[in-house]
Amino acid sequence: MTPQAESVLELFRSTGAYLQGHFRLTSGLHSAEYLQCALVLQHPAAAEKLGRLLAQELRKVAGEKIGLVAAPALGGLIIGHEVARALGTRLIFTERDTATRKMALRRGFVVDPGETAVVIEDVITTGGSTLDVIEILKAAGANVLAAGSIIDRSGGHADVGVERVALATLQVAAHYPEVCPLCQIGIPVEKPGSRPV
Repeated sequence: MTPQAESVLELFRSTGAYLQGHFRLTSGLHSAEYLQCALVLQHPAAAEKLGRLLAQELRKVAGEKIGLVAAPALGGLIIGHEVARALGTRLIFTERDTATRKMALRRGFVVDPGETAVVIEDVITTGGSTLDVIEILKAAGANVLAAGSIIDRSGGHADVGVERVALATLQVAAHYPEVCPLCQIGIPVEKPGSRPV
């Protein structure tokens, strides 16, 4: 693990954001570990630092021509804002429609055809939310250069169709509920994120 990744994980530990137990992830998978980014990002200095570091990593793969940062609500909002600030560009975000469960641009956000963009998320596990945002941007005519997250729980395996960067990459076991060893021994599942179980 790189010194930067160790520093990021230490920030999670010191703020109580690296949780252990039995958790249902946004993806629907279950895990014994959960990274609650809100507990880190509630501290403006930490959010600014992580956003600056992520912007630096994105510049390495996307260059200096990033015109737009996009993020899925709710998890990507704070870190997306900080990355946009560090890049000197604007942030837009997608929201999940309650009826269709599909992500959509709302609130008057517009993407210009040919605009260059990166997609930012707090934690990536399967890449589903990031991929949803990428597809929305591409459908609007944007050129999506890369995606980034503070934490990559997939061990580097999540494929979103563009190059990805993360400040820390972990290989964290995640299981489908029907084969979850924690469920099988009767440990109650928690959903600490923004969406209910």
